[in-house]
Amino acid sequence: MKIAPFVRQIEMYNEVGDSIVKHILVHTGQHYDDRMSRSFFEDLKIPEADINLGIGSGTHAEQVGNTMIAFEKVLIKEKPDWVVVVGDVNATLACAVTAKKEGIKCCHIEAGLRSNDMDMPEEINRIVTDRLSDLLLAPDKFSVNNLKMEGVNKKKIVFVGNIMIDTLDLNRERASLLNYENILMNALDEQVEKVNYFSKLEKYGLITIHRPNNVDNKRIFESITDWIINEASTNMPFIWSMHPRSIKQAGQFKILRKLIECNELLLLNPIGYLEMLNLNMKSSLMITDSGGLQEECCVLGTPFLALRWNTERPITLVDNGGTG
Repeated sequence: MKIAPFVRQIEMYNEVGDSIVKHILVHTGQHYDDRMSRSFFEDLKIPEADINLGIGSGTHAEQVGNTMIAFEKVLIKEKPDWVVVVGDVNATLACAVTAKKEGIKCCHIEAGLRSNDMDMPEEINRIVTDRLSDLLLAPDKFSVNNLKMEGVNKKKIVFVGNIMIDTLDLNRERASLLNYENILMNALDEQVEKVNYFSKLEKYGLITIHRPNNVDNKRIFESITDWIINEASTNMPFIWSMHPRSIKQAGQFKILRKLIECNELLLLNPIGYLEMLNLNMKSSLMITDSGGLQEECCVLGTPFLALRWNTERPITLVDNGGTG
């Protein structure tokens, strides 16, 4: 979602510019579910990655360490002038550190986001990446202020807006043309009757949950799912697009069976960007722990409940009538 508009702008510049910007797209492979990864490349018409590091899953240290080892070899071979990193995942931190150790300038897209919660691994990634970067592209005024308050040289900071919303605007019409019933066919097994029921609904809510602090602890994950089954779904039927991590943990904690047996809850396998956008555009309520979806909901006008104690995107609350 963040790479697509950036690559598109480079290509547009190369068509009319006096000089050519040569770019190499490196896919670290941290988002290791092949179905999700492939669908994003296809949906957003992102060119095939020039290099795929194939890092896959692992602990935070394993992902960062393995990415640094593999990415260092790329930098030594290619010798780029700049490394551009996006977001706040482990690969963002790893590539920024490796670039600076090789004496290569680093640009961070989505710089300055802060949750002020050091228990979040992403917060550590954001802070370290911003501290190392030579160019900080900030998505909103809160991010710009965060960087200034941290003593960052203002010459390094550029307020560019939200790159994810560029992707949303470009793909909204395409997403609206998708067949709703076909999206529901991505349902997990044993839900045929529910697929038929949900295909006729005019009103539904949408759920996405994937953060480790919500799904890796059995007590917490079970309390969330019990609330969804016993309270939320009694007021409105919900479609839950399940992240691979959530499916795995729900099975391990023996929660998955209860979810499948809830008549007002339809579980989907991981779906693509356009499919999720289609569902979000038509949903009456979003329940999510995704920061990106919080922002999309604000643009689409979908009310949302954030299953988090804090957010690195306070603009979704402060500027849009929400409460923390």
